[in-house]
Amino acid sequence: MAKQPEHTFTDAAHLGSPGAEPWTMVNHPVYRGSTVLFPNLESFYRAYGQRYEENEYIYGRLGTPASRALQDAFCAMENGRGSVLTSCGLGAITTALAAFVESGRHILVSDAVYGPLRTFCDEELARLGVATTYYDPCIGGRIEDLLRPETKIIYLESPGSLTLEVQDIPAITKVARRRGVLTMADNTWATPVFFKPLNHGVDISIQAATKYIVGHSDSMLGIITANERCHAAIRRTAVNLGQYAAPDDVYLALRGLRTLPLRLARHQHNGLRLAEWLAARPEVRRVIHPGTARHPGHAIWKRDFSGASGLFSIIIEPCTAQALAAMIDGLRYFGLGASWGGYESLIMPVNPRTTRTAAEWREEGQLLRLHAGLENVDDLIGDLEAGFARLAQARR
Repeated sequence: MAKQPEHTFTDAAHLGSPGAEPWTMVNHPVYRGSTVLFPNLESFYRAYGQRYEENEYIYGRLGTPASRALQDAFCAMENGRGSVLTSCGLGAITTALAAFVESGRHILVSDAVYGPLRTFCDEELARLGVATTYYDPCIGGRIEDLLRPETKIIYLESPGSLTLEVQDIPAITKVARRRGVLTMADNTWATPVFFKPLNHGVDISIQAATKYIVGHSDSMLGIITANERCHAAIRRTAVNLGQYAAPDDVYLALRGLRTLPLRLARHQHNGLRLAEWLAARPEVRRVIHPGTARHPGHAIWKRDFSGASGLFSIIIEPCTAQALAAMIDGLRYFGLGASWGGYESLIMPVNPRTTRTAAEWREEGQLLRLHAGLENVDDLIGDLEAGFARLAQARR
């Protein structure tokens, strides 16, 4: 496994802190405001005459000291040229794409990506004359065979949403750089604590900060971090689209950043323990966790990543809807709901067949996506064990 630098803990604790003054608070306050007042006409003209990325603060939508601090902290953690905040993770994805596509262009998107991205490609981008081809996430360097003269972007998500395929990102970015194609990667699963896409040749890293960065399931936020080649276009597009991060959400993300490495260590521990326990259960056909040796992409994960988060999937033996409800409805610690990355454990049934087009999903049985929270792992095991007992009883 790639080594996690110990200074990650220090970075998370200190990056983006308030600057040194005669006195200062530990944390940035919440900056709520729209209008920024200027002391005189000269400073007003000077501020509004500059490019958005060069000036200080001229209007609430364009940034505050707190949002600038979060951007700077994330940029440093991702080793980028600059970061941009958006209202949610999907907003980060669509803003990054909108910054570079145009009518007549073509993009390649992993077949295992976050579902709403497929909808955006199939409906909005298609309406604007942008063609999308979905590719097998395990294609590696063979992705070159899918490139066209008009291909602008290769979009990656590793591990993949729901089914957690690990992509060979260095092999794909090597092809992309040689052919002059931009690469974007959704890094929400690993965060910059466990993986830094720009260090592996990716141009743009995207985070649904709603998940692990905030860490408490109580706000929505997206972050785009880009290299020198791409940052200015993304910043301009975000401003033109009116993308904006709410002040309370920025505050909560800065607060969550401070404990991110510690929380991820616990998520990783609980997730791996659950994965090993589940692998031995007769009700489970397969555990899909990149951090386990049984995962087909484990070698790539071990080479490129320095850790695993708490999100993984399992396939249980086929059962009736009634039996599945008996199992899930009685769970005490696993909540039933979308999203993940908070302190609480979650479980959700999903069906990859409804979205796959390039890599057909042929697995039999019910796929369940689990998020291992911060609870005592023995309590989580006991909760699932009781759920399996209800499942068995309903099958009789």
